[in-house]
Amino acid sequence: MKLFAALLLFELITPSPEIRYFRYERSIETAPQTAGQTCVVLSPAIFSHAATQLSDLRLYRDNSETPYVVEKSASIAPSQERIAPLNLGRRAGQTVFDMAMPAGNYRDLELAITGHDFIATVTVSGSQQQGSAQTKIGAFTIFDLTRQRLGRSTVLHLSASDFRFLHFSISGPIAPEDVSGLTVERMPSREAKYQTVAQTSQVTRKGRDTVIEFSVPSHTPVDRVVFVPGAVPTSFSRDVKIDVSPISQQGHSDAVEPPEQVAAYGSLLRIHRLEDGHRLDEERLEIQTRETEFDSPTKWTVTIDNRDDAPIEISSVRVEMVERSLCFDAAGSGAYTLYYGDPALAAPRYDYAALFAHQSNALKANVGPERANPDYQDRPDSRPFSERHPVLLWVALAIVILLLAAIALRSAKLPTQASS
Repeated sequence: MKLFAALLLFELITPSPEIRYFRYERSIETAPQTAGQTCVVLSPAIFSHAATQLSDLRLYRDNSETPYVVEKSASIAPSQERIAPLNLGRRAGQTVFDMAMPAGNYRDLELAITGHDFIATVTVSGSQQQGSAQTKIGAFTIFDLTRQRLGRSTVLHLSASDFRFLHFSISGPIAPEDVSGLTVERMPSREAKYQTVAQTSQVTRKGRDTVIEFSVPSHTPVDRVVFVPGAVPTSFSRDVKIDVSPISQQGHSDAVEPPEQVAAYGSLLRIHRLEDGHRLDEERLEIQTRETEFDSPTKWTVTIDNRDDAPIEISSVRVEMVERSLCFDAAGSGAYTLYYGDPALAAPRYDYAALFAHQSNALKANVGPERANPDYQDRPDSRPFSERHPVLLWVALAIVILLLAAIALRSAKLPTQASS
């Protein structure tokens, strides 16, 4: 009963969406003329004028609110699973072992190797049953070139596979006791797509560091930073730190600046060379960030630690967000419009979102350019009178203090007059 009363009170005090209170609108263009699930890609520019996490975003068909769901093109971090080796041992001078793989598709495998300063070849084959005929998948080079400050890679870049058992044979200075297992990256049902939030080719030098800076609009999520290096140097391994700090807004006090937040640490790696008869080809040129968005514009500072090496030539760096799409069930007729820019609204709660299932044959539509809502008007101020006019409260308090002081002074004088 108390919960019901609380929910009822919440509904009564929570503002309801009305078209006249949205500052911005965008029409849904090229909307399909047939009924069915329809999806439109949301531009990063929408986020800067919408509330946090798009809580004020509403979709209208003519003048009727239409339920929707915002979904990402794929999960930002693929699911991973750690697996222990089976039948680990030595055969014909090579370290061999098997792995029982999870059901479903997988791709990249990262071997847990404890050795250092090595180059080895890993031959991988697969089978659907233990002991049955094996299909060769490929041979992969793993390495640890820490002594040369060129990093380490024990990742096997398989093509998409679904074998239930994998069989490994390592040729090189890797003993059975150096292998503790592997981490398998499960493939998402759909490949992630990204949109560019900001991009720059301007690079500065601060001591031995290479520094790149971006300005990111408020409320705009950032999911990764992608680097496009030049031709020099051909091989490198560099540590990277990414800091984020709010940009001071006009009218805000600069006396106390909020501390910077570390959005991510990572490393850049590029190796294309022949080493001890092994062809090494490995590139890691992107850094995933924690999914972040801020209520104000932010400055992103990317610092590459060059140590004593020559700086990397940087052609460009860009910050990206995972593509988000707004999906709804189109009626096949009528004009659809997106509205946003009413920070008083809470995020909508639709049955449609709770029961949503993405359809591979969903219809596509486009979002038009942003326009000011011609019917916009300020939402009435629903705050209490004292909050809307705090000065009057202080004036009233001052009057009360003066009255009390006058009464106290009068009371102090009365006994003196009586005695005289």
